[in-house]
Amino acid sequence: MKFIAFIATAVLSISPAFADSSSPVGLWKNIDDVSGKPKALIRITENNGVLQGKIEQLFREPNEDPSPKCEKCDDARKDQPILGMTILSGLKKDGDEYAGGEILDPNNGKVYKSKMHLTDGGKKLSVRGYIGVPMLGRSQTWVRQE
Repeated sequence: MKFIAFIATAVLSISPAFADSSSPVGLWKNIDDVSGKPKALIRITENNGVLQGKIEQLFREPNEDPSPKCEKCDDARKDQPILGMTILSGLKKDGDEYAGGEILDPNNGKVYKSKMHLTDGGKKLSVRGYIGVPMLGRSQTWVRQE
């Protein structure tokens, strides 16, 4: 009986990891496409089939402001703390990718169209921000944390 309880507990604790690998919902570490360094932890959530992402943690150098504000934003996020800010919104499943959304770059305050897709068996997320058409943009790889 103890063995069955152990197996049931093990299966229940492992199964969410398998379920999450087919969805971008979860916690992601974004890697800067220029420096190659981690910049933030972003929590992606889903509500009625629409994804959004909020910054949960920032990775800062010792000489950088530990609580930066979005000084260059020109919408309601202007001068708001970047920590806790929604930077990804409106993405919906479209085949193997999620598209139709927007992503904010808090460093320059600009909002770009966005799309993304899972790679490496759901362990990585390729996030593209662009102007007009996807060819005119840049991509980042985010690494799943949970």
